[in-house]
Amino acid sequence: MKKAVVWLPLVFLGVTFLYPLGTILVKSLGGGEGGFFDPFLRLMSEPYYLGRLWFTFWQAAASTLLVLMLGLPSAYVFARYRFPGRSLLLAVTTVPFIMPPIVMALGFIALLGPTGLVNTALMGLFDLSDPPIRLLHTLALILIAHVVYEYTIVVRLVSTLWANMDPRLSDAARLLGASPLRTFLRVTLPLLLPAIAAAAALVFLFTFTSFGVILILGGSQYATLEVEIYTLTAKLFRLPLAAALALVQMGVTFLILLAYARLQETATTRIRLAPRSTGQPHALRRGDRFLLAAIVGIVLIVVSPLLALLARSFLGPEGPTLGGYVAVFTNESNSYFFISPLAAARNSLAFAVAAVALALPLGTVAAYALRTKRAWWRSPLDALYMLPLGVSSITLGFGFLVGLRLGPVDLRATWVPILLAHVLIAYPFVLRVVLSTLRAIQPQVRDAARVLGAGSLRLLWNVELRILSRALLVGAVFAFAVSLGEFGATLLLNRPEYTTMPIAIFRYLGQPGAQNLAAALAMSSVLMLVSGVGFLLIERVRYRGWGEF
Repeated sequence: MKKAVVWLPLVFLGVTFLYPLGTILVKSLGGGEGGFFDPFLRLMSEPYYLGRLWFTFWQAAASTLLVLMLGLPSAYVFARYRFPGRSLLLAVTTVPFIMPPIVMALGFIALLGPTGLVNTALMGLFDLSDPPIRLLHTLALILIAHVVYEYTIVVRLVSTLWANMDPRLSDAARLLGASPLRTFLRVTLPLLLPAIAAAAALVFLFTFTSFGVILILGGSQYATLEVEIYTLTAKLFRLPLAAALALVQMGVTFLILLAYARLQETATTRIRLAPRSTGQPHALRRGDRFLLAAIVGIVLIVVSPLLALLARSFLGPEGPTLGGYVAVFTNESNSYFFISPLAAARNSLAFAVAAVALALPLGTVAAYALRTKRAWWRSPLDALYMLPLGVSSITLGFGFLVGLRLGPVDLRATWVPILLAHVLIAYPFVLRVVLSTLRAIQPQVRDAARVLGAGSLRLLWNVELRILSRALLVGAVFAFAVSLGEFGATLLLNRPEYTTMPIAIFRYLGQPGAQNLAAALAMSSVLMLVSGVGFLLIERVRYRGWGEF
């Protein structure tokens, strides 16, 4: 049984990830004229690619630091206080994370572009002839976009553990004379380190492999490894060099994940999980109103690009209009690729639900495999489980197109490759959230259950899954979110009947004309509405019934 826990996720990764990826990489590297190692030698000898690697690393580090600076105070408020609108705020913070990069780029242009809402307002207010804010194609806008994207990762992962910590630990430290600052540094912070490390690793991973944000908002001068892979593959057709760069990115990502896994393993602290009545967030006091106002301000800044995009969807050249929303429901050009927003929403929700159904057990089983006693293979296995998040979606999509044909069985024309791509990027979120909580459970809890006669299945069902229920819900939320917004691999694997909302938005933007732009803005607003309502319902369930210990 224990061996099956380790091997089941490995078999899944081998069939759905390592085999297709290895197939496309071997074919690409084998097609070069100078042999298998020639593309790697060219990468190491050209300063340009070394510069792209350094820029990718330090912009990811800077983005991670900024996200932690804004996310940790917000996580504290959401974990420790009860106030009207908390579920709504948590729901809207997740919406930017699931939006396709091209949609978020539209939002930033609508907000901060030369003709965006901010510049238009400032030019009208101060009677200016030129826009005063020029952030397009700058590093500042890249960092701002990354903060907006990844803010919810820190808030959700850290606040989940923080909300379930036993407050009696802090109360005991205060009774022994510790100041609030010392209590936080010596008691609370060490207990939160696993969740903070998990959140920081995920933020770094996503910003290290950033593609859409860099490509649209940054420009060629700020290209990351992911952008270079796309350029070499789709524009220059230099597949050997692109494959070599993809392997370098995978290697660096694996080393980062390996270091993170070992750091989290040493930082894990056992905690005493309290009953719901003991750890319930308390109401805001009058002196805390300023803190709440600051967090609300941060949330508004995070969602401001999407609010600007929503406002633009109702504005036309001549004023307020519903033309964009009318356009997405009509097929005036009789296009074969037309799909209604209802059908696109149905496809997106179907893939998201199916991805959660597969990612939740897969990530949980992988977490249990990593919970075993210390072994030399545990950290490398942890990094391998997380590796799908560090692979170029373009490379993975090509791998599915080449590798998912086994003799007479051809899965490339079905919905299976799309679902597999969604599951591969979704289950690592479940793994990280569940593992962080699983490692924090006191071993005495399991020992007490065994002494009272509980078998392995009863221990799992009556003890561990009850403690993990909140973590499982948060993992499901993230899996659902990333599946709704998955774009890169789906774009290569898509067929008209399986078109999702991000693909429909991309198709509208790829066609000229103001009407198509209005339709793209309207479809983006529909995607925001679908995801926002879904997360609001989940938050209400989460705080009113789920996870009661």
